[in-house]
Amino acid sequence: MSESNTESNKEQPQKRSLAEWVTFAIACSILATLVGLVVYSWLTKKQEPPIISVTRNEAIREEKGQFYVPFAVANTGGETAESVQIIGELRVKGEVVESGDLQIDFLSSGETEEGAFIFSRDPRQGELIVRSSSYLLP
Repeated sequence: MSESNTESNKEQPQKRSLAEWVTFAIACSILATLVGLVVYSWLTKKQEPPIISVTRNEAIREEKGQFYVPFAVANTGGETAESVQIIGELRVKGEVVESGDLQIDFLSSGETEEGAFIFSRDPRQGELIVRSSSYLLP
């Protein structure tokens, strides 16, 4: 008779404990939250290309015969930009006498990076151009 009792217990499904139901509810809520965030991000994402702007944010400073030109690069567009190329040129009488370039690996939407160009000639003696020249889409 004891064998028939154990066989009948195996056939009946076991009831879930309270801890299992709580764990299942928490896992479902986390999954629903993640799915909701992905859908929200997809619906509200700006479908604009990167918009790269370069501004000089401080005065030129001189230290040990070198001139430092600080600048900030911002991406105000909707997509991320990779390999953002920044060019600094010093022109005297219309001729480029010094130039430099800098590459920013990754600039996401709304992000700002700062840097500086270093010149051996005083940029205040000519025309200084700091601009972005190119980027890649990821």
